[in-house]
Amino acid sequence: MQEEIRVWLEDIEKAIVEIDQFLPNPRNFLEFERDLKTIRAVQRNIEIIGEAMSRILKLEPDILITDSRKIVDTRNRIIHGYDHVSNDVI
Repeated sequence: MQEEIRVWLEDIEKAIVEIDQFLPNPRNFLEFERDLKTIRAVQRNIEIIGEAMSRILKLEPDILITDSRKIVDTRNRIIHGYDHVSNDVI
């Protein structure tokens, strides 16, 4: 595995851990929806995950990561369609 891909996979893992730490425990959608800081933090980490996945796919298009294209598409939706992204989608 190329070093760049390993680094991007680590970035994805870190972002997933952060999302898990930011979300209320137990999970409560109404609490999440009232917390703009948490919403923005989760969105930012989804952007990081999607960007890292996009870079990985450019170097290794056949990498076996489930729903890799959907991950990138979610990032693109947040970035480019920010005005149409609802909290329940996040």
